[in-house]
Amino acid sequence: MTKADNLKSAVALAYLEADVAPRVVAKGRGVIAEEIISRAREHGVYVHESPELVALLMQVDLDDRIPPQLYVAVAELLAWLYRIESGGSNETPPLFKGPAHPIRPDQAVNSP
Repeated sequence: MTKADNLKSAVALAYLEADVAPRVVAKGRGVIAEEIISRAREHGVYVHESPELVALLMQVDLDDRIPPQLYVAVAELLAWLYRIESGGSNETPPLFKGPAHPIRPDQAVNSP
């Protein structure tokens, strides 16, 4: 295990209706991750902690769409956030159960 493996990681996603899938708009480890999290919280953006999901999203290049194998997990999280922001429920966030299908290294990045 390297020193980099012990650093906190963070990934920020953005999703617009015109997009086919959410895009990775920021990612980093250590100080960069802390800055991403800090700025998100400063702007009232929900920060979801899921090391497994973050590890998979860290493989996606900046401004690339998430891979299809993560659509369900990310869609469940976005739907939950929408319900919360709409004054819906107090339910807990969905748990990441892993990708719908294994992600091979050549599938990790889904370019635009």
